[in-house]
Amino acid sequence: MKIKRIGLAAIALAAAGALTLAGCSTSNEPAAPEGDATAIITTNGSEPQNPLIPTNTNETGGGKILDSIFAGLVYYEADGKPVNDMAESIETEDSQTYTIKVKEGQKFTNGEDVTAESFVKAWNYGAALDNAQLSSYFFESIDGFSYDENVAELPGLEVVDDLTFTVKLKQPESDFPLRLGYSAFFPLPEAAWEDLEAYGENPIGNGPYMLAEEGAWKHNEKIDLVKNEDYQGPRQAQNGGLSIIFYATQDAAYADLQGGNLDVIDQIPDSALSTYQDEFGDRAVSQAAAIFQSFTIPDRLPHFAGEEGQLRRAALSHAINREEVTDVIFSGTRTPAHDFTSPVIDGYSEDIPGSDVLEYDADKAKELWAEADKISPWSGSFQIGYNADGGHQAWVDAVTNQIKNELGIDASGAPYPTFAEFRTAVTDRSIQTAFRTGWQADYPALFNFLGPLYGTGAGSNDGDYSNPEVDALLKEGSAETDLDAANEKFQQVQEILFKDLPAIPLWYATVNGAWGEQVENVQFGWNSVPLYYEVTKTAAE
Repeated sequence: MKIKRIGLAAIALAAAGALTLAGCSTSNEPAAPEGDATAIITTNGSEPQNPLIPTNTNETGGGKILDSIFAGLVYYEADGKPVNDMAESIETEDSQTYTIKVKEGQKFTNGEDVTAESFVKAWNYGAALDNAQLSSYFFESIDGFSYDENVAELPGLEVVDDLTFTVKLKQPESDFPLRLGYSAFFPLPEAAWEDLEAYGENPIGNGPYMLAEEGAWKHNEKIDLVKNEDYQGPRQAQNGGLSIIFYATQDAAYADLQGGNLDVIDQIPDSALSTYQDEFGDRAVSQAAAIFQSFTIPDRLPHFAGEEGQLRRAALSHAINREEVTDVIFSGTRTPAHDFTSPVIDGYSEDIPGSDVLEYDADKAKELWAEADKISPWSGSFQIGYNADGGHQAWVDAVTNQIKNELGIDASGAPYPTFAEFRTAVTDRSIQTAFRTGWQADYPALFNFLGPLYGTGAGSNDGDYSNPEVDALLKEGSAETDLDAANEKFQQVQEILFKDLPAIPLWYATVNGAWGEQVENVQFGWNSVPLYYEVTKTAAE
C-alpha cells in the first residue's frame, strides 16, 4: 500500500479549528532599533517541582524550561499548528504504525548526535512502570504499555536505523503526531543514563537554548539559559538567552516589570488586572488560551466517596457564584466554565447534559447538602489547598466564603508557601484537603483535557478518579479517525464527569501579560507561554 504522509498542519487545523487568539496589539510608531543578538531576556517563572527530566515534568514551572532547552519531533506555532522540528517526516498507512525519520546532523549540546535511539530509549524509560514517571500515561497508546507490570522495552517501539524508528499503537489513532511536541516525547542523550538524577539538575538538551553553565539552576531563585548556537531547527533564538526568575509572588514580578527590571511577564497579579492594559498600552496582552481552572476533591477525603460524595460535590458546585468571582476578583479576565475543556479547542460545547451543575443556585446547594447529611452528617472544615506564590489567595478566599455562607459550614483556604511544595503534597498524596487544580493544554485537542486528568491511573489524575465508562469512552474516542466522531465520545465522557465531579470546574483563563520598553516581537502562544525565541531586545544605552 502507498504510504500516507500525515499532514500535521491539517491535523492541527482540525484539532484547533476553534482556536481564536487575539493577537498582540500593533503600534503605529516607527520600528524599534534592531535587537541585540546577545541580550538576555528576563522573565518570570516558578521553581520546578522535580529535576528536569522530560518524562517526569508535568507542571508549568519545569515545562517552560524544558520547552526552551529541548527540541522534540515537532513544535507548536503560536496558533497551535505543529511543525517539524527534529522530525524529517512522520508517515503512516493506517494511523496505527508510524514511521518517523529524524533529521540528519542534529546535535545535543554535548556534541552527541540526536538519533532514533535518543527518542526510543527516552520513551521506553518514561513508559516503564518501575520508573514511576509522572508523564508515563502519554505512552499508554503504544503497543506493550502496561499499568500492571514493568515493560522495560515497549514492543511497539523499534529502531530501524540511526535516524529511523517505528511506533506501533494498540489501535489506530490519527491524532498521534499532534502529541509529539509535548515534553514527554523529547529525546535524551546517552550521557543522561550515566546518572539520571544528576542529569536532571544540569540537563543537556538539543533545543534553541542551553543552561548557561553548570549550576545555572539556582534553586528557588532562577535559572539562566543561553542561546544554543548548534541548534539547527526552526526556533532560532533572536536573543542571547533567558533568565527565568522564580518570584515568591506575582506582585513582586509585576513590580520588577514596572521598574524596568523584568522584560516579559506572563502572569498579572489580581491587584493589577483592571489597570495593567492602561499602564502598558500596546505592550500588554489579554487573549484566549487553552487553560482550565478547577479544584479537585479526592474520594479518599471523609464524606466525599460514593453517593454522599456525589451529593456534596454537586452542592459545592451550585454554591459557587462564578460570575461574581470572575468579575470582582479577576476584573472580567476569566470566563465561568461550562465544561471540563476550553473554548479555544474544537469540539467545545456549552450544552453538554449535566452542565447545569455549574450554575449558581443557593437553594439547590442547600438541598443537596441536606440530602448528603441524611447519609452521614457533615463534620469538620472544608478547605482548598493552594500555592501562595501563584496569586490564588483572593479567589480561594472568595470561593470558600461563598461555600461557607451558602452551606453554613466552616470553609477556608489552606496555603502552601511555594508551587513546588504544593505540587509535592498533591503528587505524594499527603494533602488531606481539596486542592486547586488547573490544566494548560499540552496539545490542542479535547482528549488532552480529559485523558491525562480523569483516565484511570493517568499521571495527572491527582484525585485518583476511576470510572470504567470514562476509560472506555476515552479509548473509543481516541480510536476515531473522524474528529467530530471523536469529540462526540469526549463529550459523552463529560456527561459522566458532570455526575461524578472528580474536579469542580471554575473558569477558563486568559493569558494576561506585558513587557518592557526595551523588548519587541513578544507573542504569546495558544497555551499562554510566550515564544521567547522570537523576542528581541535593544541594547541598553
